Amino acid sequence: MDELIKRAQRGDREALTSLVRENYAPVYRFCARRLGTDAGQDAAQETFVTMQKSVARYQFKSCFQTWLLGIAHNHCRNIARKNRIEPLPLEHWMNPRDGHENSVVNHQLLTAALKKLSEEHRQVVLMHEIEELRYSEIAEILGVPEGTVKSRLHHAFLKLRESMSEVRS
Repeated sequence: MDELIKRAQRGDREALTSLVRENYAPVYRFCARRLGTDAGQDAAQETFVTMQKSVARYQFKSCFQTWLLGIAHNHCRNIARKNRIEPLPLEHWMNPRDGHENSVVNHQLLTAALKKLSEEHRQVVLMHEIEELRYSEIAEILGVPEGTVKSRLHHAFLKLRESMSEVRS
């Protein structure tokens, strides 16, 4: 992959095409989860236009896909703000048939608890638990220190436990 990126940095069109082909699906999923399919497609396209323009500045300090998801995150925020797109319902992120939940009841309980979280807490939980990103990847995507991600997750999980235990009582 590093050699492919270096070729793309030198302007090799085939290398750029290969990078898009290899990374389009995860970038699109990332965008579609935030904006829906149509706006997600637009955000993914914008991500790869930006990648093409700025790949020469990629410095190999992080995983290339993480770098791309950071670009995608910024485009999703801008498109959501510009088009006044509300965050998608949590049901769009999680589906009890996906194997993330054992039952519809647990799914509904978890969804209700997640809705009570602040946007910044919900965002890190979904990135960590649903998208299975590491702390360092989330930190880079959000542009915050890794310790902030850990702190947000810690507080989010405390609030989730509290919310879920209130409902069970």
